[in-house]
Amino acid sequence: MFLTRQWTAPLLALSLLVSGCMEKEPIRIGYIGELTGNTNDTAEAARNGTLLAVEALNQKGGINGQRVELIARDTGDTENNARLAANEVLQSKVIAVIGPTTTRMVNAVLPAFDAAQVPLITPTASAVELTGRDDYLLRINQSLRGKAQIYADDCLKRGLRRISSAINQNNLGYTGSWFREFKLAFEGGGGKIVASPGFDSNSSSLAEEIKVMLDARPDALLLIANASDTARLAQQARKSSPNIPLIGIEWAATEQLIELGGKAVEKMTILEQYDTGSKSTRYEAFRQNYSVRFGRDPAFASILAHDAATALFETLARREPGKSLKESMLELGPFQGLQEDVLFDAYGDAQRKVYRAIIQDGRFVRTP
Repeated sequence: MFLTRQWTAPLLALSLLVSGCMEKEPIRIGYIGELTGNTNDTAEAARNGTLLAVEALNQKGGINGQRVELIARDTGDTENNARLAANEVLQSKVIAVIGPTTTRMVNAVLPAFDAAQVPLITPTASAVELTGRDDYLLRINQSLRGKAQIYADDCLKRGLRRISSAINQNNLGYTGSWFREFKLAFEGGGGKIVASPGFDSNSSSLAEEIKVMLDARPDALLLIANASDTARLAQQARKSSPNIPLIGIEWAATEQLIELGGKAVEKMTILEQYDTGSKSTRYEAFRQNYSVRFGRDPAFASILAHDAATALFETLARREPGKSLKESMLELGPFQGLQEDVLFDAYGDAQRKVYRAIIQDGRFVRTP
């Protein structure tokens, strides 16, 4: 039997309709971070790393034939806005969310994720208070306790016995924890914290804080702050003491530190959470793609966020029926990251290597 022309078009339309109905719904994951505010460089870098992971996966056909859709929201720089962003993402029926990048924002939004039983995977938040808790938070970055010990050991080996420290008050859950852990390790090894003024990122000038630090006659200044504030502190310090050794923390280790700090941050010592000189095939391909797409090299948050997405995608592809996503992520590792494997313990905490670097000629240079 042959179809007449008057039946051909309706049947074709019906065929297309059925085909469209049979297409699988996308897998929705979220990203939340401080895309506006004083730490927007870290949050933007993490979002970019997540985005590249999603795009690469979809180019390969997604997960078992399902594409991944990324829903990103800005938390801004207040806890209330962060909670609003988290609720908006959760209402979009995401199965997991990557972010935020600061301890302050993690603490603000985590109750909502615990209540919804949706995994929240932070690439960078590392405060000790987040460690060893049975909740829906998973962390790619290791606890700062180990990193603070490394910093303390490095200072003591360099003969730095008197340290003045500036402490950012806007992310005190992280910076306060960082200072306490460093102080414990440093003074336990024979050093002494001689001054430790706090400061607000919204302050127009940090001259008074630097004066307090320098008046204590330290061997070095430790700046516990993000990239923009570390740059401002360094510039103020160089005006009064051009040769004072400066030490930055891993939170500040982004290109923004060099862009804003200029000559003031030259020779600053800092620990990085990835190997800038890595020649691994996976990392080099990612670095080149990132550079082409965003016009700059990836930051530590880009790499950690990409690793977070990789761990999530591999879990979704491999998890057994009936097991929750959180349970599967804890059981199925290690997951292959760009430079090292990601393995969660029973509480969703991971370990990660750190690398000592110095800022030299406008770039981070790895040192022994």
